[in-house]
Amino acid sequence: MPHKITLTGSATGPLREYDRYVAFDMREKGSPSAPKGLKKSTFISYTVFVAKKAFNKTGLTKKSIMHEKILIQGEPTLDIPIDECPGEVGVICFQITVLPNKNDKEKNQSDAKKEPKQEASAPSQDQKNTEPTKQQEEEQAPVSQPVAKEDTKAETVQSEAKEIPVQEKKAEPQKKQMPNQPKGTQDVLSFDEIIVPEEFLKTRPNPEKTQKVIDFVKRTGRLDEPLTIEKDSKVLKDGYRRYFVAKTVKMDKVPVVYEYQK
Repeated sequence: MPHKITLTGSATGPLREYDRYVAFDMREKGSPSAPKGLKKSTFISYTVFVAKKAFNKTGLTKKSIMHEKILIQGEPTLDIPIDECPGEVGVICFQITVLPNKNDKEKNQSDAKKEPKQEASAPSQDQKNTEPTKQQEEEQAPVSQPVAKEDTKAETVQSEAKEIPVQEKKAEPQKKQMPNQPKGTQDVLSFDEIIVPEEFLKTRPNPEKTQKVIDFVKRTGRLDEPLTIEKDSKVLKDGYRRYFVAKTVKMDKVPVVYEYQK
């Protein structure tokens, strides 16, 4: 049986086009807990390869793939050249699906709730039969009463109009991201604040992959992914290659993702 792999998330790097396929990078975090005696798994970077025909059917573009949430189903591979596969694991995609956003789900739910209300608000036959009697009562009533009703209607419309922008303003800050920083960045720290464990310092990152990250920094002015550190101790947990690149190019500040201590 061939190995199967499923990924969910958004692309963490730009879309790359080749002769018959396209490629982009993704990453996923492992399980937050591990059996006793074993280390927790950290972020793993993947490079996904999709046939152009299958990719074009999704309606994704170079820009939208960075923001849309997608589902990838395929098989891992180690036969892709390093220059085409900057991720730690290559994935041959057999099926790609664009997942709906939370905003779209909320709109569909709100629309579904509005439809029953509109049906309930439609006048019944009994109400239509009683309308002439109401009109006769209004003709006998003083003129000031309908004016008061119109004022109350105008006040309710104004209050509803004021409530809508408040809801939109509350939703806007969630979409904002830190400028000129990779996706998922929670904070930007000084390079000197980060503490590197000795087990990282004893290793040397792959030179070819390291050079690719250096070229990316020179081209964009930022790292391709944030470093993973502990919130309180500032100890580096993942991303030693990017730390090595930041030190090589002499970056003063680096983007980080916090891993909270238990």
